[in-house]
Amino acid sequence: MLKSMERSTRQRQAIRQVMQELNRPLSPSEVLEAARHKVPGLGIATVYRTLKGLVEEGSAIPVELPGEAPRYELSGKKHHHHFHCTRCGKVFELEGCPGDFSFMAPQGFKTERHEIVLYGRCTQCLDPHP
Repeated sequence: MLKSMERSTRQRQAIRQVMQELNRPLSPSEVLEAARHKVPGLGIATVYRTLKGLVEEGSAIPVELPGEAPRYELSGKKHHHHFHCTRCGKVFELEGCPGDFSFMAPQGFKTERHEIVLYGRCTQCLDPHP
């Protein structure tokens, strides 16, 4: 039992560390690929279970993009938006926010929040010599 608990803690630490190091919204498969370098033998079921646990405890939040499966990032960040590369599919964080969009809501409506996603190509996908 102790060995399984120790392994679980090591896996959880590796997943959290990967999320801090890459510092962008990650899909479970991106988490798996990066965390396997730290914990060989890590499985996708463990990644899903750990991500679910991190969300439940408030350490991570899901990032929902239209038509996409959720990605996950560590919580506690300031309000920000995202850039989605249309070529490789990676999602990156954008610093800051252009402002309050409540003026765009129909008369009498109350805006509670907003999300902005920019779409294009990341620097790696633009580089002709990868």
